[in-house]
Amino acid sequence: MGKYIIRRLLTAIPTILVISFIIFAILELSPSDPTGNLPLTIPPETRAKIRESLGADDPFAIKYVKWLNQFFVSEPLNLFETATGITLPGSEDRTRVISWQTRGPVMDIIAERLPQTLWVVGTAYILGTLIAIPVGVFSAYKQYSIFDQVGTFLMMVGFSVPTFFTGLMFIIIFSVNLKWFPSVYDTTLVVTDIESLQQQLRQMFMPVTVLTLFYTAQLSRYTRASTLDNLQQDYIRTARAKGLSERVVINRHAVRNSLIPVVTLIALGIPGVFSGAIITEQIFRVNGIGQYLIIAIQGGDLPTVQTVTFIFAVLVVLFNIVADVMYGVLDPRVSYS
Repeated sequence: MGKYIIRRLLTAIPTILVISFIIFAILELSPSDPTGNLPLTIPPETRAKIRESLGADDPFAIKYVKWLNQFFVSEPLNLFETATGITLPGSEDRTRVISWQTRGPVMDIIAERLPQTLWVVGTAYILGTLIAIPVGVFSAYKQYSIFDQVGTFLMMVGFSVPTFFTGLMFIIIFSVNLKWFPSVYDTTLVVTDIESLQQQLRQMFMPVTVLTLFYTAQLSRYTRASTLDNLQQDYIRTARAKGLSERVVINRHAVRNSLIPVVTLIALGIPGVFSGAIITEQIFRVNGIGQYLIIAIQGGDLPTVQTVTFIFAVLVVLFNIVADVMYGVLDPRVSYS
C-alpha cells in the first residue's frame, strides 16, 4: 500500500499544477482592479503606484509564478521558521501574495480565520458523521418501522430545507424570542476558564446544530441505502446460516461493506470543512474562511479568491487519495499491487 500511496501522490502533482493554472487563468481574466474601491479623489498616478506595489500590472507569467511561490516556497519556509525559531537566509527576499482589500498576506489571513471555521464546521461535520452512520444502519435494519419512517421524514426535511432558512429560524426562536443563545458569533472570545468555555459552547450551538442537521440528513440517506443493498446479499444469508449472532452479522459483515461507498462521501466532504460553510458563516457572522471568500468575491480581491479556491481544489485531490486508501482498509478484495 505504501508504494500505491507514493504513486498516487506523484501523479497528483501534475494534476494540481494543471488545476492551479486553470484557476489562476480563469480568475485573472475577470475585470478586477485593486484600486476600484478607493475614493475617486485619488489621482491616477497614486493609483498606478498602488497597482505596481501589489503587482497587479505584472505580466501573466510573473504573477502566476509569484502566486505559485507562496504554496511551495515562501509560506512553507515561513511556517518552518515560525515552528523552529530558525531564520533562514534570504527571508527578506521572499515574495508573498498580498490581499487587495486588507493589504496583508493572504495566507496569514487564512491562517487567522481557519480555527473559527474548524471550530464550527469541523465540529458539525464530526457530529453529523457520528450520528448519521448509526441512524442510517438502524433505519435499514428496521426498514418500514416507526423509527425508519420518522427518521426518513426528518432526514428529508433536513436535507431539503436550505441552511440559510434553518439558521434564520434558529435565530428567531432561540435568540430573539427565547434569548438562550447569541445570534452573532464572537470571534474575539478566548477560552481561558469554565465561564469562557460555556460562552464558546453557547455561541457555537446554533451554527453547529444547523450544519449538523444538514450533514446528518445527507449522510444518513446514503448509509441507509447502502446498508439495505448489502442486507439482501448472499453473504449475509450465509453468515446467518452459520449461526452467527445478529450483532456480528450486522457489525462485522453488513456495516463494513456498507461503509465502502459512504467513505467517498465522507472523504470528499472534508475539504468543505476547510473551505467553510459560506451561507451559515454569513448568517451567524462567523469570521471563517467561507465569510472571507464571500467578502473577497464581493470586493474583487483576486489574489484571495485564487488562493482559497486553489487550496480547496488541492484538498479535494488529496482526500480522493484518502478515500481510495480507505477502500483497501474496508474491502480486502481491493488490491494495490
